[in-house]
Amino acid sequence: MAPFGKIYSYPGNFRVQRAQVVAAVNGLEVPLTENFQMRVTNQTPEFLAKFPMGKVPALECADGFCVAEGGAICTYLARAGPKAAQLLGADAKTEALIAQWSYFADTELIPSILPPAVMVLMKLIPFDEARYEKCAADTLRALKCLEAALQGGKKYLVGDSLTLADIMVSGTLFAATKFLVDAEMRKEAPNVVAWLQGLAALPEFEPLGELVLCETRTKA
Repeated sequence: MAPFGKIYSYPGNFRVQRAQVVAAVNGLEVPLTENFQMRVTNQTPEFLAKFPMGKVPALECADGFCVAEGGAICTYLARAGPKAAQLLGADAKTEALIAQWSYFADTELIPSILPPAVMVLMKLIPFDEARYEKCAADTLRALKCLEAALQGGKKYLVGDSLTLADIMVSGTLFAATKFLVDAEMRKEAPNVVAWLQGLAALPEFEPLGELVLCETRTKA
């Protein structure tokens, strides 16, 4: 079967990995483009004609349809396959709850996780202790919200099957548990840890790689 489309991005981008999990659940193949160079490929006239903001990830489908922004890519891939109703919800209320958690991943988790990553992993900005600790506190607050939602050992955030909500949130946390969500923080969220471990065992989650649980936070 020919690929459904291709994604432009640098390797290891968790936004791409989330999209590839969605695609795997829906039986779609969306590989990364070869020889992509950040700030080179995405600044060419050809790229900007398709994606005017020059941002990645960016999805170009086999039929010529193009869409950017990680959340929009994931939603489109969820809608484009046979498991659309499962992934996005079969009724308005379920759809709203799935969207709520998907937005939670991008508006609560990512803004808390990215600054520490840029400081201590990518080293693109100087280490700022106060900002780092504020981000860690915000991450813990978000984890406690998830912990409450997963009380009773729930396997999924919405309903009784895997949805886009699980993929969007866990895909972000798979990145965070490597360097920020340490053992001390995880003590506050045992249900979240169990939920992540259950998802990690699913073959469709292979694009996210191994679930790594750091013992102590990475600092500069």
